[in-house]
Amino acid sequence: MTEEIDSLPDDPVLLKKLLTKQAARLVFLEEQFRLAQQQRYGASSENHPAQGDLFNEAEVALDDADDTEEAESDTKAAKKKPVRQKLPIDLPREVIVHDIEDKICDCCGNALHKMGEERSEKLEFIPAQIKVIEHVRLKYSCRRCEKENTSTKIKIAPVPCSPIPKGIATATLLSQIITSKYQYALPLYRQESLFKQYGIALSRKTMSDWMMKCSHLFEPLYQQLKSSLLKQQVIHADETPLKVINDDKSKSYMWVYCTGTDSPSKSVIPNIVLYDYQLGSRAGACAANYLKDFTGYLQVDGYAAYEKTTATLVGCWAHARRKFIEAQKAQPKGKTGKADMALSFIQKLYRIEISIKDRTRDEKQQIRQAQAKPLLDKLYAWLDKANIVPKTALGVAITYSKNQWHKLIRYINDGNLNIDNNRAERAVKPFVIGRKNWLFCNTTNGANASSMLYSIIETAKANNLIPFDYIVYCLEQLSHKDFDIEQLLPWNVKLS
Repeated sequence: MTEEIDSLPDDPVLLKKLLTKQAARLVFLEEQFRLAQQQRYGASSENHPAQGDLFNEAEVALDDADDTEEAESDTKAAKKKPVRQKLPIDLPREVIVHDIEDKICDCCGNALHKMGEERSEKLEFIPAQIKVIEHVRLKYSCRRCEKENTSTKIKIAPVPCSPIPKGIATATLLSQIITSKYQYALPLYRQESLFKQYGIALSRKTMSDWMMKCSHLFEPLYQQLKSSLLKQQVIHADETPLKVINDDKSKSYMWVYCTGTDSPSKSVIPNIVLYDYQLGSRAGACAANYLKDFTGYLQVDGYAAYEKTTATLVGCWAHARRKFIEAQKAQPKGKTGKADMALSFIQKLYRIEISIKDRTRDEKQQIRQAQAKPLLDKLYAWLDKANIVPKTALGVAITYSKNQWHKLIRYINDGNLNIDNNRAERAVKPFVIGRKNWLFCNTTNGANASSMLYSIIETAKANNLIPFDYIVYCLEQLSHKDFDIEQLLPWNVKLS
């Protein structure tokens, strides 16, 4: 310790610089320790406290104090008993009548009459049923030709169209396997064990081969959906890593491109979700090649690769907020700081979006210009004046927001844009959940097939269709040579 003190410089200026550097280093290490504790033991939610919990104006605080008792009573009154949801009326029903045997009054001995009834519903599950459909093709020949000619022409009914010619799988079986893996994340080896319970030897290799062939069948539909996607004004994009075993690259990526909304009934533009597998690459050329000459809005996070596209980039406030939440977690426990101030501004921006979610495009733009723009101006002025250490969590958050500012504020200029890129993040989530179960793809072809089948399922879901029914319908139609691709688009399909 004495040697360290003796080694300190005598010059006060150098000593001050050294102490400042060491203090910044200490702050950084303390933040890293708190973040490590949060990641290990804390909640992962990004929910931010209600606006009234932070930086209340004086009049708001007074109003809250006056209304405390009334709010408590309203909260108690608002609590309601849970109500059981009614079962769908279109489900098949079996009615079982329970009657009493003794229909004589215990008091006077007269006969009882029926005064009413009570009904209750129970939901019963019937396990999946498997059956074999045997196709019998009748053959015909001419008896006269058989006797008089050297050869006889035989007529036979044509082979029925099938998604996999000469295979045993029907469209329903293929749809069951596809949705089990790509919608419900059930790996093929588990499905193999399920079929064994029914006495059917269906290997994962066979099912994997079927998935490849189905993906080839869906190629025309995928390309038609991609063509529709590139015609839209706004596209959301994101990417996530994928491990491919028989690939020399250490890490590949699955990119997702989507348009529309999460509410199919309210969307006035097509809801499309498409995945694109890229072999060992996260370069900007991947997005640029996929989007080609797309010049509309591309809403993404701050990843620099999207700069390679010809689109107009729109930033994501959810990503900016996430960095301030991390800075908030890095603060000493129980204390508020600059991260809370930034989060308060961002929370107000999101409150505006909640209030205008059902408005028209022009109304959204007008309200954003009137209400969100002044808030954004104040927030940027605050960010510009904030005196922080660059490498701290708060410094990283402020630097990110300032660097992305021209993209972050672009959403207020067009009512078709969103405040964040959560549309794409929600679209990529089913793939991430599935990856936790099946972990990896064996081959590049398998990864491409997965991107194709995930695209069909997620697009069906986005259009409020049941993926199983939609895939069955598409496989049946695509197995014919004269199918109409326009009629297979999810917003054109009418399924009973």
